[in-house]
Amino acid sequence: MTRIAERFADLRRRGEKGLIAYLAAGDPSLETTRKLVHTLAEAGVDMVELGLPFSDPLADGPVIQAASQRALAAGANTDNVLELVATLRADGLQIPLLIMTYYNLVLRPGVGNFCRRAAEAGVDGLILPDVPMEEGDEIQAATREAGLDLIQFVAPTSPPDRIRRAAELARGFIYAVSSTGVTGVRDALPPKMTATVEAVKAVTDTPVAVGFGISRPEQVRQVTAVADAAIVGSAFVRHCGDDLPEHVLIERVRILAEELKAGTRPSLLGMG
Repeated sequence: MTRIAERFADLRRRGEKGLIAYLAAGDPSLETTRKLVHTLAEAGVDMVELGLPFSDPLADGPVIQAASQRALAAGANTDNVLELVATLRADGLQIPLLIMTYYNLVLRPGVGNFCRRAAEAGVDGLILPDVPMEEGDEIQAATREAGLDLIQFVAPTSPPDRIRRAAELARGFIYAVSSTGVTGVRDALPPKMTATVEAVKAVTDTPVAVGFGISRPEQVRQVTAVADAAIVGSAFVRHCGDDLPEHVLIERVRILAEELKAGTRPSLLGMG
């Protein structure tokens, strides 16, 4: 059982749902990212996605695009982000870590080489929003060989046959995009979100995590009433762009994480 599967199993035993946080690795610096990941884990976050910065992040909205540019300007790259993961594991970090990036950065050093290095560093899963299932044979094989979970996407526009195929390929969890478009904070979640999650759950027992547009505890509660986890990115990342003293940034991220995680617990889900 992978670390991701173990975490979802543990959440089920506790009657909780999951909170997955996204950070752009290296924004504002790799050392600050290290401290932020530990802070998120201490605040109860169940998994962390580390964005490996890319110059053309097509799936990301302006907040995360700006974070990627700041991280690139600060010198973040594949080598030192994987070194960061290895350092976090050496620190004793236990929660699952995922790399979210774009296929060009995986293809450049060689798909098999990238996956092996990621797994050796302590990465548990890979999220590649620009790799269609129909073109994913090489990355599917390489992640399986390396022991990484390759996360599959579904969207409100996904037809039933595509949802079934994603379910067949899925490992770790299925990433359900709450709405079409790019990442970013939204005032309200679309009504189709529930139908998307229910359509996935009708064909698989693999956990479903919903992302895009989630930023407040009430939205986490709404999502985790039907899904197994909520994914929050821009709400965390925007603090990194505020040019705050490091201790203030860390405290703001801690408070937000604790508030959001509270929305996944039984007392707030009507489960206990």
